[in-house]
Amino acid sequence: MDKFQIFQSVIQMLCGLTFFLFGMNVMSGDLEKLAGGKLEGLLKKFTANPMLGIFFGALITIAVQSSSAVTVMLVGLVNSGIMHFSQTIFILFGANIGTTLTAWILSLAGIESSNLWMMMLKPENFSPVLAFIGIIFVMFSKNSKKKSLGAVFVGFAVLMYGMEFMGSAMDPIKDIEGIENVFIRFNNPLFGVFIGAVITAVIQSSAASVGMLQALALTGLIDIGMVVPIVMGQNIGTCITAVLSSLGTNAKAKRVAFLHTALNVIGTVLFTLLFWGVDILFSPALFDTPASAWSIALVHSIFNVALTVVLGPFAKYLIKLTEKCVKDNDAQAKSKHIFIMDERLLLTPSVAVSECDNYTVKMSETAKQMLLTSFSILCNYDKKTAEWLNLQEEILDAYEDDIGSYLVKVAALSLSDADSRKTGRMLHAIGNFERLGDHALNLLDSSKEIKEKKIVFSERAYEELTVLTDALVEIITITNECYAKNDIALASRVEPLEQVIDRLTEKVRRRHIDRLKAGECTIELGFIFSDILTNFERISDHCSNIAVSVIESATDGYDAHNYLSTVKEGNDEFDAEYSQYKEKYKLQKNA
Repeated sequence: MDKFQIFQSVIQMLCGLTFFLFGMNVMSGDLEKLAGGKLEGLLKKFTANPMLGIFFGALITIAVQSSSAVTVMLVGLVNSGIMHFSQTIFILFGANIGTTLTAWILSLAGIESSNLWMMMLKPENFSPVLAFIGIIFVMFSKNSKKKSLGAVFVGFAVLMYGMEFMGSAMDPIKDIEGIENVFIRFNNPLFGVFIGAVITAVIQSSAASVGMLQALALTGLIDIGMVVPIVMGQNIGTCITAVLSSLGTNAKAKRVAFLHTALNVIGTVLFTLLFWGVDILFSPALFDTPASAWSIALVHSIFNVALTVVLGPFAKYLIKLTEKCVKDNDAQAKSKHIFIMDERLLLTPSVAVSECDNYTVKMSETAKQMLLTSFSILCNYDKKTAEWLNLQEEILDAYEDDIGSYLVKVAALSLSDADSRKTGRMLHAIGNFERLGDHALNLLDSSKEIKEKKIVFSERAYEELTVLTDALVEIITITNECYAKNDIALASRVEPLEQVIDRLTEKVRRRHIDRLKAGECTIELGFIFSDILTNFERISDHCSNIAVSVIESATDGYDAHNYLSTVKEGNDEFDAEYSQYKEKYKLQKNA
């Protein structure tokens, strides 16, 4: 084999690896889109039970076709304070197992049979069909899920052709004079571990590294005894992604990367010693058997399952070891920013969107508590409560600034339609929640003025304010709940109540003017009373805006302006709700 042929093989190998990694990247991104915001929920929900943690760690890795993506996601979640690093250990075990599926899919390329249906199991035979179906979905479907599914199919076909290119590039290697002497080095387990770790670290994909090993197996130059150490080294090499991702994070996030590396290094040391001992003492013939694609997949799976079985019972000790090795020196002063979403989560957009939504729900709860508190001290100002309200307003402002800035970055990503709508809903809602906090402070100012000027409302004015505040408490509660649950039915109840509050406010204002004219109320008190009513009216308006954003998000681009203009006219459901609220919040007749 001359130098030109070697050069051609190297170029073909690089081309195949490029196709493989590109196909893997496309599959990973679009599979994550299909999974939507469920990934983050699964990660957090099933960490308490070790078996469920392993199962869902494997499931999520299969879903995104990348253990590296899962570990980076965990680093981001821990760095954001959403998960504790100790919750990640069984997810990491599961991720190691889940990543072995790719090797099994690639091993199907070795199927040999005269049966048509068996031959259709070979990826090179069915991937063109998948690619054709996929490109039809991508080009002609208007459904975002079908487009993502189509991209997955095309990505898989590209990945498989990359695998074929690598196999074809490896085939001429066996004809190189003296090549056997090079591969003799792989009989040294330490060299095998080293090579597996380095190659995987460089390309940052254990799936691609295993794929290259399977392609190399087609030459017949490597045996199972060489494969075992290389596969163990590949498990160490794949940790580099998490290590690089943890740079610049807090100590807890660094612990995730350390824990992931420690699991694979400890497992590799133990099993390398076992493998070496068995080889020296027994020299089993199996170790000298030529490796195949399926035997490599089997070794990959056995190692990762055995790693979980052996180290799983020592999880709490591994966590303690990690805590001792990576000291938590983050006893720094808390940032004024309480929203600490990690930008690493942008690599998994659905998780980033879901966690932003969780923070927005916290923001809505803060705004609600501020308003309820401001109502409770309206006629009974309290300095300590006032300080608490001012602090909560600073928190709301921080929420709006930080969530808004993060959502701008999220919106620039490739999102599913559902996540795009959710992002739009959040961008619309956070401004309204912040404004609700502003109105709570406005009411606090009125409360302070009432106390300082020793103003007392008439019995009639107090009763009217009580009716209004009761209605506002209900609309705020419904708004909060409909946003948190993304519930259209609850959201549709906000507008009828908002209309009732508007009319109540107008009626109370007219009665107040009548009292002013009759000399039953002072001008000074009148200004304060008018300010309170204005804030009440605007609070209900912001609640309406939030409810409309929920309806718009859940109904795929619903025309909000059209909804507001038509819902009040001839709508039986609206009329029924409006009548109920009108009866419930009825003012007493003037004496």
